[in-house]
Amino acid sequence: MKLAIDPEASAPPFEQVRAAIVAAVRSGELAPGAKLPTVRALAEELGLAVNTVAKAYRELESEEVIETRGRNGSFVSAHGDPSERMLQQAASEYAAVVRRLDVDPAAARAAVEAALRR
Repeated sequence: MKLAIDPEASAPPFEQVRAAIVAAVRSGELAPGAKLPTVRALAEELGLAVNTVAKAYRELESEEVIETRGRNGSFVSAHGDPSERMLQQAASEYAAVVRRLDVDPAAARAAVEAALRR
């Protein structure tokens, strides 16, 4: 996920961060369970104050877009009905395995298609 802050925008930086993460979740770019950068890391990357990013994360957490798991970090929350959440989780886990095994995405999709036909 790539975020950019527009210093000329009318929206304050924390709102730009919040809106960009919401958009990435809605588009599927950030899947449920995806780990977000730490507040400090994202602040450094964007050239923002740590408190600015922390405010965006707090807003996202209150909207249940993300969840914070203590020292483990912040993650995109599961959403939708239980079946949809299970499907999203399985897809995230499968994608992680595909990346870990360095399998071509087209081959991974073909494997899923074949399994669904069985």
